[in-house]
Amino acid sequence: MRPGRLAGLVLVLAGCQAPSGGGGGGAPDPLAEARELLEQGQPDAALARLQGASDPDALFLQGQAWAKKAETAPLPTAPPLPTQLPRGATRPAAPRFKNEEIQAIDCLERAVSGKPELTAARLALVSLLAPHALASHQERQLARRPRRRGAPEPGPRPVGGPDASPERVLREYRLAAQADPSGREAIEGWILFAESLGRLDEADAAYQELLKREREKPEPFLRYGDFLRGSRKDPQAAIAQYSQALIWRPDDERAKARIADVYLGMAADHIAERQYATAEARLKDARRYVSDASSPQGRRLRELQTEVQQVRGRPPAKY
Repeated sequence: MRPGRLAGLVLVLAGCQAPSGGGGGGAPDPLAEARELLEQGQPDAALARLQGASDPDALFLQGQAWAKKAETAPLPTAPPLPTQLPRGATRPAAPRFKNEEIQAIDCLERAVSGKPELTAARLALVSLLAPHALASHQERQLARRPRRRGAPEPGPRPVGGPDASPERVLREYRLAAQADPSGREAIEGWILFAESLGRLDEADAAYQELLKREREKPEPFLRYGDFLRGSRKDPQAAIAQYSQALIWRPDDERAKARIADVYLGMAADHIAERQYATAEARLKDARRYVSDASSPQGRRLRELQTEVQQVRGRPPAKY
C-alpha cells in the first residue's frame, strides 16, 4: 500500500474512534447541568433544563428547584371577601401552602415513590412538611387555651394542601432513617421534631436508633441520659446511660458530673421527706462521682451532708 493511502486510512480509523459531540465532550448530562444551575441560584433555568424528565433523580432536582423558588415566594393570601359577609359567617382562610411548596412536594413524593432509597429526596420532602406540621400543632395548642378578656378574636387557621400531619412527618423521618442506616441527618431531625411536639415515645425511639449508629462514643449516651432525666423524668434510667458513657471514656467528667447531679437530687428529695438514712445512701453514691470538691457538685454535696448530719447529730462525712 502506498504511503499516502496508508496515512488516509489511519485518519479514517481515528475519526471512527473519536468521541461524538461538539468539542469531543460527549452528550450533555441534563441532571449535572440542572445541579449546577441550582448551585448558581437559578431554579427556573434548572426546571427548564429538566422539563419532561420523570425519573426519580430528575424529580428530586425538580423538587429542590421548586423548594428554592418557595423560599422567596410571597405567603399565600385568603381569597377576597364578598361585598357583604353573611351574618355568622367566618372569614375565608388563607391556604397553608405556597403553590411552589405544593409543586416541590409533588415532585419529591414521586421521586421517593419511584426510588425509596433516595434519602436526600425524603429529607427534602420532610423539611417542607415539618414546619407546617409544627405550625398546625401550635395553632391547636393555642386554640385550647382560654382567651384573655378583651383579646382580639384569632383569625382563621390556614387550610388545605398536602398531608402535613405530625404522624406523616414522623413516618417520613423513620423511612429516611431506614433508607440511610449509617447516617445521622434523619435521626437528628426525627429527635428535634418529636421533642418539639412532646412526642416522647418517638423521641425515645430516635435516640435509641442514634445509639445503634454511634455505639463507641460517649456523646450519644450523654444525650440520651439527658433526655431520660429531663423529659422522661426517669433518673435511674439516665444513670444507666451516663454509666454507659463512662464505659467508653472512663475519665469523662461530664458523665460523672451528671451522675452526681442525679444522686444529689435524689438525696435532696429524701431529705425533704425526712428520709435521712436513704438520703445518706444517695450522698454516698454521689461522692463516688465527685472528683473536685470545688465543683458545683462538690459544694452541693457538702451542703446536703451538713444538713443531714445536723439532723442526725454526727459530723459530716469527708471525701
